[in-house]
Amino acid sequence: MMLPLAICAFIVALFLSGLGRENPDELPSTRIGLPAPVLSTAPLGAKTNITDADLRAKGVKLVNFWASWCGPCRAEHPNLETLKARGVPVYGVNYKDDPANALAFLAELGDPYRKVGQDRTGRQAIDWGVYGVPETFVIDGAGNVVLRFPGPITARVLDATILPAIRDAATDGVPEY
Repeated sequence: MMLPLAICAFIVALFLSGLGRENPDELPSTRIGLPAPVLSTAPLGAKTNITDADLRAKGVKLVNFWASWCGPCRAEHPNLETLKARGVPVYGVNYKDDPANALAFLAELGDPYRKVGQDRTGRQAIDWGVYGVPETFVIDGAGNVVLRFPGPITARVLDATILPAIRDAATDGVPEY
């Protein structure tokens, strides 16, 4: 008799907790405000491999998980190039991809990454809480995650979400780029 009532109460509580979120479609991140997870990637061809020290270095930076087989990654690519042109350091983590395909993708569209590494097994993505690609993280100068953005960075997302997060993450309020 009490079990059905308890199950019903649990479902109602779960529903009500979802109503309080600003965007019910957004997947929350447990990484916000915490140090970025340790990053250990394999080199992608002759590209300079991203290191964990890069994420702990001074200044705001982005970490972008991507793959050549990902259509939304192709769609967001021009906006990553825009960030690069503005001097924002973008570090790429190639996710579960064939290295030749990943290199061909960068050769075709351009390489927006300061450094890039491979996550062939998907282990790094799991450690970072990545749900799918593309997914981008803004990291502050202390190495802490200040924003997780799932999905492609569109021009609107760049202006309304990514660039404000970069400005907010800058220690003096003004990023050096």
